[in-house]
Amino acid sequence: MNAVLIALLVLPLLGAALTLAPVFGPDRAVADRRALRLNSVVTGAVFLVSVALAAGFDHGSPARMQATTDVSWIPALHVRFHLGVDGVSLPLIVLTALLTFLCALYSEKRLPGGEARDAAPDEHRPSGQAFAGLFLLLEVGMLATFAVLDLLLFFLAFEIVLIPMYFLIARWGSGAKTPAANRFILYTLLGSAVMLLGFLLIGSKAGTFDMQALAAAHGNGLSHTTQVIAALAIMVGLAVKAPAWPLHSWLPDAHTAAPTVGSVLLAGVLLKMGTYGLVRVLLPVVPDGTATLAPYLGAFAAVGIVYGSLACLALARPGSKGDLKRLIAYSSVGHMGFVLLGIASLTPVGVNGALFANIAHGLITGLLFFVVGALKDRYGTADLDTLSGATGAALYGRAPRIGALLAFAAVASLGLPGLAGFWGELLAMFGAFDPAAGLSRPAFVTYMVLAGLGTLLTAAYLLIVVKRVCMGDPAQPASVDRLPDLRPYEAVSWTPLAALTLVAGLWPALLLGLSDPAVKHLLGGG
Repeated sequence: MNAVLIALLVLPLLGAALTLAPVFGPDRAVADRRALRLNSVVTGAVFLVSVALAAGFDHGSPARMQATTDVSWIPALHVRFHLGVDGVSLPLIVLTALLTFLCALYSEKRLPGGEARDAAPDEHRPSGQAFAGLFLLLEVGMLATFAVLDLLLFFLAFEIVLIPMYFLIARWGSGAKTPAANRFILYTLLGSAVMLLGFLLIGSKAGTFDMQALAAAHGNGLSHTTQVIAALAIMVGLAVKAPAWPLHSWLPDAHTAAPTVGSVLLAGVLLKMGTYGLVRVLLPVVPDGTATLAPYLGAFAAVGIVYGSLACLALARPGSKGDLKRLIAYSSVGHMGFVLLGIASLTPVGVNGALFANIAHGLITGLLFFVVGALKDRYGTADLDTLSGATGAALYGRAPRIGALLAFAAVASLGLPGLAGFWGELLAMFGAFDPAAGLSRPAFVTYMVLAGLGTLLTAAYLLIVVKRVCMGDPAQPASVDRLPDLRPYEAVSWTPLAALTLVAGLWPALLLGLSDPAVKHLLGGG
């Protein structure tokens, strides 16, 4: 199984290298098509390998690190090439492989840029070959982040994703794409630099960067002051990527400017890298420092939930010229607030809820960005006032399948019981209701009440969006012209996300059975 995990990282790396070779022919259009086909084949193979990894995983011992590889890499710095998966990382690896494969299929038929790209001269046209290479390099970094078990390797994997995503936004995005890409990389690089300082402090004091050895020590050998300083640095760095309020301001611009597949991966995977790091590093490695900072993390999470919901309500209001992609980006601030609140509770219930909400958010928000991307392709805009006006979408009448998928994703996002969005947020609030010993219960109950208010606000703005986009503005006669409804490549890319949203909602034990033993192991010093 360790060979399977290594293959998971080597395949997209080889695919990215192959896009640099002169094997696609001199004709630009033919080369682009072949490169995009290679992108789909490689990401499909990676997804099959991730399924094999999940099938070979010992589900009876999800707390045990499996498929491990552990060899010395840089002896002078005590850095090891250490890989492995457990019940915390396995679902995220499979989710990452699935989303990248679906995005590759979508891009093969709809490369970002659309008709404007096709009409551009060759010298100004973004290359499909470059897109495929950057896309596969992005997949390497995302998968490696969830598979590595050395702090410096984690940092390297964390950084690998930044350059490909920067170019996906700056080169294949739309609108104010260059400023959005600049903000994205400046914020995340600064956060990563602060996080690295925390890693170096831990490594210098403990004499190792191995995450398993550090987790087994559970803070022994690190003074309380060292733990607090390291936890603060790491928490700030990871909170930028999560993103936690008030370090979120790069996210709406990045989502608004990013191409559809960029938004799907940004919301579905990159945000999860931050919250995964909190669980994998902070909880077991510096437990005392994390406990000291947990009330503050919970407070920022609760504020973020309400803030994100209020921002979405403002964007959904008629006449506000709210962008639908921007609205979903702000909704991610609120939804990731639930993840942070669950982690801040330091309880198995709360952390399990956070991990479940991670997966649910990746599925649901990925589907939402796919649908909104399709609307933008058809209309040339994601402006809510335009989509709900006299010539607006009115999807139930003009494109009923797309309207049904948008409504489905919206009610899943607001936490309807029976769908994936329900369980994670519920368990996160349960964790806040009865936090770990040593944390202030009145404070966390207050955070829980604010989170509950956030669920009501979330339902309000999502139902407003569904009403306006799917039904149109009742004050104006809607256009009766039919829109192109669900296309085959869209159905292939979106249906798995809708199906898994339903499966996870009806069978939450599928994920919780994996994560619960692993979470208890991490919280107990494993």
